[in-house]
Amino acid sequence: MELLKQKIREVGVVLSDEVIKLDAILNHAVDPALTTAMGQEFAKLFREEGVTKIVTIESSGIPIAFAAAQELNVPLVFARRKKTLNTDTETYCERVPSFTKGMVTDIMVSKEFLNETDRVVLIDDFIANGDAARGLIRIIRRSGATLLGVGIAVEKSFQAGGRTIRESGVRVESLVKISSLANGQIQFE
Repeated sequence: MELLKQKIREVGVVLSDEVIKLDAILNHAVDPALTTAMGQEFAKLFREEGVTKIVTIESSGIPIAFAAAQELNVPLVFARRKKTLNTDTETYCERVPSFTKGMVTDIMVSKEFLNETDRVVLIDDFIANGDAARGLIRIIRRSGATLLGVGIAVEKSFQAGGRTIRESGVRVESLVKISSLANGQIQFE
């Protein structure tokens, strides 16, 4: 997706050979026009699959997933990272490490919002090692829902996440693939 590549070139800050900061468009601030375009692109990729729900993980994946859900006219469900006083007691829960946060968290989805009649696309902002996506894939499968595929805005293809999920037989569609961040330079596939 050329528009996303252009924005990454404009606002991306390479912090190391493994980390790029995209706070201006994905992780802290939201560019509505770009987010809408990403949602439209994901809708094009999955429209013929009979999607009934979009699933993501809070928080950075929510705007893109919302845009896709709106374009497909289906509900959006997001996995929560923190239990609150009013969290449903009947949940699917997985423990997942976060590459960027450097810690392990629990993600959970209420059983009320995901079941065997659902045809689901998982959408998220980034994939690096793929741990969060694999955790959510396990939740989707435990619910009995059909996983149609995974949509990723930015895949760091020099890390194993996208590749290992593809190798497990899951369709992964990335809008942009970054092949390297070496020497502070963003290289796209």
